[in-house]
Amino acid sequence: MNSIKKIFIIGIGKLGASIAKELSCNGEDVVCIDKKAEAFNKLDDFCGFTQVGDALDLAFLEQIDIKSSKAVIITTNDDDVNIFLAHECFFLLSIKNIYIRLWDTDKSKLIQYTSIDAIYPFILSLDKLREKLK
Repeated sequence: MNSIKKIFIIGIGKLGASIAKELSCNGEDVVCIDKKAEAFNKLDDFCGFTQVGDALDLAFLEQIDIKSSKAVIITTNDDDVNIFLAHECFFLLSIKNIYIRLWDTDKSKLIQYTSIDAIYPFILSLDKLREKLK
């Protein structure tokens, strides 16, 4: 699979599926990865690619040529898995544009000396609430 200019999304739950649909509707080439094929049922109105596989397997990531991606977005429901995958992509595959969802804001210490960006649902919700209360 030629991944040049593709955005890879690992973990196709509600957030991953929503991001995939948004990006594909905006003309981005998107590859969705999940270890369960039924996860892709959430991708109605999606114009990208799907790939069943275990993203924890470095050989799998190399096989799909994730190394030449435009960006990698990691949205599994497990902070530890997200951090591990981000480290794998950053340190072993030299991917620079990595975004991960983290539930626990304290875990930001584990990515602080990298270019990995975190999305914190807690902080986003709090910011939105503050904005509405003004």
